[in-house]
Order: sequence, then C-alpha cells, then structure tokens
Amino acid sequence: MDKKLWADLIRPDGLQKKCDRLLEAMLGQLPVDALCIMRLEDESLMPVSALGLSKDAYGRRFDLIHQPRLQAIMATGVPVHFAHDADLPDPFDGLIPNHKGKLDVHDCMGVRLELNGKPWGLVTLDALQAGSFPVAIESEVKQWVNVINAVIEQNVLLKKSPAAHYLLSAQALQESPLSMIGDSSKMQALQKAMSVVAGSDLTVLIQGETGTGKELVAKGIHDQSPRSAQAYIFVNCAALPEQLAESELFGHVKGAFTGAVNARKGKFELAHGGTLFLDEVGELPLLIQAKILRAIQSGDIQRVGSDEFHHVDVRIVAATNRNLAAMVEEQAFRADLYHRLSVYPIHVPKLKEREQDILLLAGYFIEKSRAQLGLRGLRLSGSAESVLMQYAWPGNVRELEHTISRAALKALALHPGQSIVTLNSDDLDLMVLQSQGEDPMPDHQVKQQGQVFLNQAVKELQINMIKHARESHQGNWSLAAKSLGLDSGNLHRLAKRLGLK
Repeated sequence: MDKKLWADLIRPDGLQKKCDRLLEAMLGQLPVDALCIMRLEDESLMPVSALGLSKDAYGRRFDLIHQPRLQAIMATGVPVHFAHDADLPDPFDGLIPNHKGKLDVHDCMGVRLELNGKPWGLVTLDALQAGSFPVAIESEVKQWVNVINAVIEQNVLLKKSPAAHYLLSAQALQESPLSMIGDSSKMQALQKAMSVVAGSDLTVLIQGETGTGKELVAKGIHDQSPRSAQAYIFVNCAALPEQLAESELFGHVKGAFTGAVNARKGKFELAHGGTLFLDEVGELPLLIQAKILRAIQSGDIQRVGSDEFHHVDVRIVAATNRNLAAMVEEQAFRADLYHRLSVYPIHVPKLKEREQDILLLAGYFIEKSRAQLGLRGLRLSGSAESVLMQYAWPGNVRELEHTISRAALKALALHPGQSIVTLNSDDLDLMVLQSQGEDPMPDHQVKQQGQVFLNQAVKELQINMIKHARESHQGNWSLAAKSLGLDSGNLHRLAKRLGLK
C-alpha cells in the first residue's frame, strides 16, 4: 500500500471519503468491476461507499430478510464467494451501468466487516466475467478488509474525541443511523442544525413545503435528544376537530361533556418527559393557540372540566407548511405563540433545491418497491434518470415516492415474468418542460404544440397540488382548500374539472 494512500487515510475526513479512497485503490489492484462498503443498521445494510454502481445505489437500503447473499456474508468472518451459476439473487443485479442487460453471469465475493469484534457491515466485490475470483485472491482481499476495519475503528475514535470533534466534516454528521437520505449541501446543513438543537430543550419550528419530510426531521431531533428514551407523541393539528381539540391536547375528566364516560389524559400528559410534535400547527384555532401558549410558558395544563392543574415537562417541536409570520400579520395566528414556537427555526429544503439527492432517494424507494414486488432487480434506465432530474417535483419527496411505486407496478405489468425490471421514462409518467439548454422547436411546432404542452403541464401541477393537499389533511376538502389559498367551492369545481371528483 503506497504512502499517498496512507496519508489520505489518516486525515480527519469523513468515513465515506476514506472508503472512497480505499475502493479506488482496490479497483486498481483487483479484477473487479464494482465494489461496495455497506454499514449494518438494525436488519438492513446501507451503502457507505461504492464504485462501479449506479448513483441510485447509494440511496438503497438492503434488508437482510430479502437478501440471502448478504445474509450468508454477514453470518461468517471469512470471505464468501458466489460463483456465476449461484442460484441466490445478487443485490446489485441491474445496478452496474457499464453492463448492458441483466447481471446473470458474474462472480461475487463478500467479506464481513467488524468493529471491536462485532459485525459492523460488509464489503462486496463484483466482476462481470465469470471465474474472475480464484481462491488465491482471498488472502489479498483479507488484507484490504483489515485496512477497512482499521479505518472504521479510527473513525469511531475520532468522533468520540472532544479534541477531534470540530475536525469532522459535514459528511461525518450523516453517519448517524438517524440521518435522512442525502448528501447535498442543503441536507448537510439540515443535519447539522438538527444535531445542534437536539441536545437542548429549545422549542423548534420546522418549516417547509408539503412532502419535504418535516416529520422525519422532528423524529430525528427527538431520537438524538436526551429525551430519546421517553415518549414521542405526534399530533396532526389539521385533523383535530375544533370542538374536541382541547380534550385531545389536554385531556378531560369524567362527565366533562356528553360522551366523556371516563377520565382521559391528553397529548401533553402522554408526552411528559418526552417530545410533543405538533404537525401543521398553523391550522390550530385561535382559542386553542392561547391554551398551548400557557402550557409552553408554565408547563401547567388543565383537563377539560377540571379546575386542577397538572404540570408537564414536554419538549415542543412544531411544523408547518404555511407562512406563520404572514398569518400573524393577518391576525390568523397569535404573535406570542409564534415567537414561542420559533425559538429555533429549521427550514427543510424542497426537493428541487437538493437535486443531487434525487437519485439517492429514488434508489431508496426503488429498493422498497423491489422487495414489495418480489423482484430480483429493479433499476432505472438512463432516460428515467434524466426525467427524474428535470422534473419540478411540486410534491417533493412524497411525490417522488409515489412516482416510483406507481412506475414499478406499471413496468411489472408491462413485463410479466421478468425478474429484473427496468423503469423507463414512460413508466414514470411525468411531464417535463423543455429546458433552455435544448434546441428550440421549429416555429410551426411551437404554434401547433406549445400552448397544448403548457396547458398540460399546468393541469398536471394542479392535480398534484390538490392530491397532496388532500392527503395532508386526510381527505378534508375544506382544510385542503385553505392550505391552497382557495375558496372551498372553487376547489370543488376545479377538482371536478380536472377529473378528481
């Protein structure tokens, strides 16, 4: 191993960067076409570094229950070799872009990685040509595995050292099992903000468009906090009936109102010692806002029908897709509550602001669909990748998930009996506007097609926005209309015109 490689490995870089450097060196010295280092979390393996695999492989989560080859590798500490005619499906079938078609004929080897004598993950080696891995290669692979294990141990020691804490890159923050998928600069900034605020008891206001993953951020903050072992209580404020909202949040005593046959704790009491997540907090009625303000200020609550106060110790995390500052100006949201909630504001970027994460997320959803459909392999074609990158994603990550699930079902129906299915651009069924970098259409085509094309794009956008608004509000048309800034009657008429009713 050359001195340049050793110099790279002892630098205070993130684990992924060091693993990338190791795989580059291995690719140059071993007869392989693809390499991957994966970390074990619960019962899934997640790629930390990969060479020779498609970009979306990074976003995939390989559940051991669905991957017999990976199970076999994790079960032993010695190299496991799968010959080209092995019956067990390969987790990377269809994911080596330099190979056309299926990956039915290739050699595969894997070795378990360990930390302090316990399984940490594994490294896989794939070759497209059968017979690429003679028995003699195993000793050389073991030497590389020893180096990888040492790098993993060094990374853990660095993270434990207070002196080294500030030397860790943003990538190192992502190595937590709590991390969300993405390595864009905006996601790194989000991860850092979550890490910074998690250790405190500050109230957090998470802001972002529908479908960006605000609930995941809230759960991540709780899981990284000192309260992680205590309750995490979720409340969808938009779904709270106004007449029952006070009881749901603060509880009631027996006989407080018709139907209150027993005393009941509210969400604040259930979250005592833990975290209370108020999703869509902008939908709360003004009367309830005043009561929540008191609970945040003093920690004292009253059950409906009771004069007795109960003290609760609750950390509040709230989320909204609305502009609360503007609502304060319009007197639709209390200014004092807004300032109490936004002690530490966090903005979740929309998907189009983190384009380099699109294929990672697509890979994650593709792997979920592959397992659900029982396929040996599910992959994206080049044209499908291009469409995913060009599309505007008005519904953000949630829309991407639904798009992939729908495309997988469609592709499987078109190719029954195939064990490895490729998603093409037509399967995605997304309307992508022509970019400025493309050659313009001739004038006569613009006259014939341009207006129709734009109208279709607008229609698709309206349909997606209405669908996501309804999903966010559990099918409530009134709340959906409010979130879209429309009159309820106008929304019903528009939905009928678009074929949604």
